[in-house]
Amino acid sequence: MASGGGTKAVVTALAANIGIAIAKFVGYLLTGSSSMLAESVHSVADSSNQFLLLIAGKRAQRKASEVHQFGYGRVRYVAAFVVSIVLFTLGGLFALYEAWHKFSDPHPIDSWKWVPVAVLLVAMAMEGFALRTALKEAEHARGKMSLYQYIKASRSPEIPTIVLEDTGALLGLVFGLFGVGMTLATGDGRWDAVGSAAIGVLLVVIAVFLAREMTSMLIGESAMPEHHDAIERAIVGSGVERVIHMRTMHLGPDEVLVAAKIAVPGGASAGQVADAIDAAEGRIRDAVPLRTQIYLEPDLYESRHRPGTAGAGAAGAPGGAAPDVTGPPAH
Repeated sequence: MASGGGTKAVVTALAANIGIAIAKFVGYLLTGSSSMLAESVHSVADSSNQFLLLIAGKRAQRKASEVHQFGYGRVRYVAAFVVSIVLFTLGGLFALYEAWHKFSDPHPIDSWKWVPVAVLLVAMAMEGFALRTALKEAEHARGKMSLYQYIKASRSPEIPTIVLEDTGALLGLVFGLFGVGMTLATGDGRWDAVGSAAIGVLLVVIAVFLAREMTSMLIGESAMPEHHDAIERAIVGSGVERVIHMRTMHLGPDEVLVAAKIAVPGGASAGQVADAIDAAEGRIRDAVPLRTQIYLEPDLYESRHRPGTAGAGAAGAPGGAAPDVTGPPAH
């Protein structure tokens, strides 16, 4: 499914959250704790999200069709966007509603008082293991980038989504433990509502951040800067003098579209130009660890783009604008 071990992180998180959800629901049924209910629904939301990511990973492998001629890679982005919606509604808004309800009608935890504490501590251990797995997978993929930079820059949605979910789940458990602990210590059920409200706010913030990142991917992001630069360098070679301008866009996490106008020698024959383009395509595929859809348009650079020439810029961009030979815009 995902490059960089995304499947392992998703499966680990799914297994952990199913077990955690069951334990939390048992704790809620025994105690009536608002924080426990909010955390139970949170774990159900996380489990459904991870299942959705696995299904999307399978669907993304379908072959291109007449209708979807560039394939189904973006299904993974759609799934991650739906994850943000589920996290916002089923997780965040439900927790905030439960906090309001409990604050309006507070009551202490009267029975099985230490059950929620035990459940939350066990859940923290299981969630910590899932987060550790996701972070190890992220470490393989992010290289020298910080974790935040990797989450912002990554074109693969699974590992960043799981890291965000697991981090939110672990912090949510801390908030839930605080609410339950203070309710047990003071006998005031409003502390339980505070814990639930903190969980809700946390999930809403994570959901909004995730939705923003997935929206950017759905609109279409360029290849990562190192890949963009590697492609641009690879194009230039025998029969290709330079790149006049180039655009890249991810068709999915593991596939990128490359469209470029390239300068070829003025005296080259049609056969020589065709051979040069074929060779450039081969160099591009060797330069980056991605599947590529490549479209190269040959042009004459010197006669059209020499400074002071009347036709300067005509072949580089519409309206006589100067050709763009820079890298991709920053994410």
